[in-house]
Amino acid sequence: MRLCGQEFSLGILDRIREVVTSVPEISRRALSRRVCEWLNWRSATGAWQEGGCRKALAQLVRRQVIELPAAPALFTPRQPPTLEVEDLSVSASLEALGTVELVAVEAGSLEAQTWRALMAREHYLGDKPLCGAQLRYLVRSEPYGWLGALGFTSASWALKERDKAIGWDDAARRHNLRQVVANARFLIRPGVQVPNLASHVLGLASRRLPADWEARYGVRPLLLETFVDPTRFPGHCYRAANWMDVGITSGRRDGVAKHIFLLPLVGEWRERLSAKPRDGLRTSPRAPASNWAEEEFATVRWYDERLKRRLVSLALDFFHRPQANVPEACASRAGTMAAYRFFRNHQVNLQAILTPHIEATIERIRQHRIVLVPQDTTTLSYSHHPATEGLGPVNTTRDQAVGLLLHDTVAFSVEGTPLGILDAQCWARDPEEHGKSEERKKLPIEEKESVKWLNSFTRVAEVQALCPETLLVSMGDRESDIHDLFALAARDPAGPKLLVRAERTRQRRVENEALWDFISHQPPAGEITLHIPRRGNRTARTVLLPVRFAEVTLQPPRGSRLPPVDLWAVHLHEEHTDDPEPIEWMLLTTVPVHTFDDAVERAEWYAARWGIEVFHRTLKSGCRIKDRQLGTATRLQACLAIDMVVAWRVYYLAMLGREVPDQPCTVFFEEVEWKALHCYHYKTSVAPDEPPSMAQAIRMLGQMGGHLGRRLDGPPGTQVLWRGLQYLDVAVQMYITFTCSPPPRIWRSYPEGYLSRPQAP
Repeated sequence: MRLCGQEFSLGILDRIREVVTSVPEISRRALSRRVCEWLNWRSATGAWQEGGCRKALAQLVRRQVIELPAAPALFTPRQPPTLEVEDLSVSASLEALGTVELVAVEAGSLEAQTWRALMAREHYLGDKPLCGAQLRYLVRSEPYGWLGALGFTSASWALKERDKAIGWDDAARRHNLRQVVANARFLIRPGVQVPNLASHVLGLASRRLPADWEARYGVRPLLLETFVDPTRFPGHCYRAANWMDVGITSGRRDGVAKHIFLLPLVGEWRERLSAKPRDGLRTSPRAPASNWAEEEFATVRWYDERLKRRLVSLALDFFHRPQANVPEACASRAGTMAAYRFFRNHQVNLQAILTPHIEATIERIRQHRIVLVPQDTTTLSYSHHPATEGLGPVNTTRDQAVGLLLHDTVAFSVEGTPLGILDAQCWARDPEEHGKSEERKKLPIEEKESVKWLNSFTRVAEVQALCPETLLVSMGDRESDIHDLFALAARDPAGPKLLVRAERTRQRRVENEALWDFISHQPPAGEITLHIPRRGNRTARTVLLPVRFAEVTLQPPRGSRLPPVDLWAVHLHEEHTDDPEPIEWMLLTTVPVHTFDDAVERAEWYAARWGIEVFHRTLKSGCRIKDRQLGTATRLQACLAIDMVVAWRVYYLAMLGREVPDQPCTVFFEEVEWKALHCYHYKTSVAPDEPPSMAQAIRMLGQMGGHLGRRLDGPPGTQVLWRGLQYLDVAVQMYITFTCSPPPRIWRSYPEGYLSRPQAP
């Protein structure tokens, strides 16, 4: 749980509860100091961030996550200033005042009393206290004394027109807002009638404030802001001092819409304030969730709870009705309109939605010794909706199909269970560049689509650093046979490994010999029997494949500055066959291959790459993403992110029935769901006391989706399961109606001992 910029893990929350229980008399200030020490939570100056910590503790209490002793009684009311100030009447030119200077006001000083007295007597807001970080100044002229006063505080949290003028997003605003300071008070005494004095004082303040603010708070401001009440002041002095009028407020605070003025303190203020923080993947134990969607999206980087709730609601709706369009899935006009507003929100995008799921996937990866991570590209055609903005060509020039391209990376256990998505890159091709493949060959890889393979491997390397006890193996088909990718994988021996199927047309060379010729001269290390399933009009068959392997040094392409790369090659080739398409795999890997068993294992790993093809079929056919109508490519990508997580969940369900068939189905289904499933399947109104096994529940769900369940039929696949889930949702609603059961809630956990059982070496 992230509050006030800090991650409060389950361990930290338990320590807070333990301290409150063992030391009930502890004050909130003392508790906040301890929490700051545990988290090493400091301000920019190095001091403990106790104020922010107390605010976070208060939020935890409001959310009923922790209980704290009652807060102490409020401080005594603020006493009015005791110092009296004399009237001042000055009518002269600015030059006649002599040197005008700013005097910093320190708490408890005589200047502080003077500042309060001037505000109480002559400012229309009176002596109200300033909130948050603050600096105060008095304006003094040697001949005339105190001419006025200023006060600066922390900036406003959110202002539509200011934020539009800066151009930052929510993440950048939260990270950089401390570099914006508000001019909360400005007083030129009523008796002082000096032309240009106000703008002169504002100029003095803008030059002095940055150094003073940095000295006190450790942050140098880049921008000043203030508000001018148009019913009282025209704001001429701010304009004369080069402040920009960027719009008006909504007036929600006191019913008066005020003009917003900004003063940049540096030339590149927009670029620096709009810079997004580097927010990498983070993992920590998660608080209990009421359903799987809350578990997957718990760490989403949104600070509007309404967006989080809508994301969870949409994920559950899409999962229960995976083949429905948005209005059908949301099941009401209000829900549909809320979904469309959600996808129009500028904070909602593919990466923002997938990041929390990736972090949940990392937690599952950590439970395995070896994880296979295939990456692949698929096309998403939206030719039925050509009016959608931002689409590009996805096929040949003659085809004229438009849509998006998706390059994703999915993690699998060695047994084939999908653990989750690790990366997704989605883009539309430029129509002007379509059909210019020859010209693209001359570009560096950073300017080609091929960089997608390197980007995916970089993300896997980031995950590998967070899972040091797990071996991650990035895999790709023949399109990924790129020397840049091998060179990237070879740079860090502690990084993830690489397993790629070589493309013969690349004309790879080992020293002075072609790779295929070199490996064919190696004696077979053994043979393996492989069953080829039926595909289209081709019947199923069993083949015997000789296996060869050798350590090779792969030479870079001609003209490349990349270094040679040491790899292992594993070759499987179907010999002496009449089949027009004999089986042949040339696998290149950075994982050592010293024995025949090692070579067979690498081939088995690559065979598991088929899982990502199943995932794509589930995504495109099961979730029917091509039928989404959202107006723009950006909104389609945001919806695609939810569909990807739903497709993973359906695929996970299919594999769970095969991996742990004897476990009770409560590892996936809530009580009301498995009871409704049983009653629907057996046409009875009485549900059993004990839940069926996972295998039995999957078979019943599959038959709801059209699986025949004959003796020789295999277990249900994703296609019939997503249809079954749609019918199950109706069955659950009917079961609830007839039994008055509570609404369904999908359990978030895994079978006991499933993730921790020994994995294949």
